[in-house]
Amino acid sequence: MSRSKGVGLAAFDRSRITSAQFASHGSNLRSTNAQALETQLSVFRSLLQQFAQTHAKDIRSNPTFRAQFARMCAAIGVDPLASSNSSSSTSIWAQLLGRSVNDFYFELAVKVVEVCSDTRGENGGLIEVRKVREGIMRNRMEGASEITEDDILRAVATLKPLGSAYSVIKVGSKPYIRSVPKELNTDQSAVLEAVQVLGYVSVSMLMVNLKWQRARAQTALEDLVGEGMLWVDKQSVGEWEYWSPGFMLEGQDVGGGILPG
Repeated sequence: MSRSKGVGLAAFDRSRITSAQFASHGSNLRSTNAQALETQLSVFRSLLQQFAQTHAKDIRSNPTFRAQFARMCAAIGVDPLASSNSSSSTSIWAQLLGRSVNDFYFELAVKVVEVCSDTRGENGGLIEVRKVREGIMRNRMEGASEITEDDILRAVATLKPLGSAYSVIKVGSKPYIRSVPKELNTDQSAVLEAVQVLGYVSVSMLMVNLKWQRARAQTALEDLVGEGMLWVDKQSVGEWEYWSPGFMLEGQDVGGGILPG
């Protein structure tokens, strides 16, 4: 009996030693893999720097090329607008291309803020990215470089470290910039998506198409009117219609019956 116990204890000791060896081996493998990954990232970064320096002019002046460069950065997990380390406030783009490209996005972000501020009374702080781009391009000097929606989105991203209320959300399939801190709930997002079809909705339209109760539809609409994101036509035949301000401002004839809230 005692001999059997001795064998059991010896096996237990061997198993414990083996487990420790496996743990040590696994730790060594993780360390080796981390070092290899760090080396690969360093190589990628070096190649990225060479590419950026070679094509700096195209990246600055050509919006398509600029977007492709940004996608190359994203493919290897590099955010060109973010600081490369916690102790530096200089972005990778600024390091690779000089301050000009980096400043381009910060200056564009200022223009985005201006357009959003100027139109907030019309749209309640929710504006389609396409319209922001159009507003900026109208005020740019002749011969200035082209601005794309991709540029607008990246410019908005530069505002995040400032604790800004500016963010990009999707309404349906279209990107919008929200310049107010209030979050849209699911019902409000659904209403704004429905408005894109005809430019307006009504309580009955929401009840039929979204299968909502009247109180739910009315609450969502009144919340959006209160935020200035919808205007109400109280002179429409039958029931009130709730219109998208942007739709109205694109040249629709409203007949004088649309009220901001």
